[in-house]
Amino acid sequence: MDTNNQAVILVGHGGLPKDIPQKVVEGFKKIHKQRIRTGGEITTQERELESTIRHWQRTPESDPYKTGLETLASHMKPLLDGYILRTAYNEFCHPSIEGAVDELAQESVSKIIIVTTMITRGGSHSEIEIPEELRALSTKYPGIDFQYAWPFGMDSFALFLTDHIKNFKPLLATNIN
Repeated sequence: MDTNNQAVILVGHGGLPKDIPQKVVEGFKKIHKQRIRTGGEITTQERELESTIRHWQRTPESDPYKTGLETLASHMKPLLDGYILRTAYNEFCHPSIEGAVDELAQESVSKIIIVTTMITRGGSHSEIEIPEELRALSTKYPGIDFQYAWPFGMDSFALFLTDHIKNFKPLLATNIN
């Protein structure tokens, strides 16, 4: 199968870097929560604060979550037989899902499969926000076939976790109790 014009976006939640000033985070959260409560439009100030957070310089020490998602992607890449692979974040990190799609659209992809690390049902990001964003992106890019590889089969995931429990090697040989 020719996968050269097909891509996968691995979507993680995203986290705040440890070294970002608290006043930036608090300012963003205050404005964001107020907008959500009132149902208002996103303001320029909210966009600027979100951009500051998303584009904050990250290192493995300041953002181990982002490093972890990129490490997962590096393990997935050889298994995807030539698909273009990108990472994206629902919030707090760059690129956003839309940003990753915009880049892939410039590369003339015809199909994008979105998969998230948010596994179980009930989360607003995976169950509501990502599908809404993908509907908007399919309007923005009608020539791209968007597929959302979610929800996960719970039998497969339960088998994965069970196998992990039975076979894992602890990183630390300490008793947590």
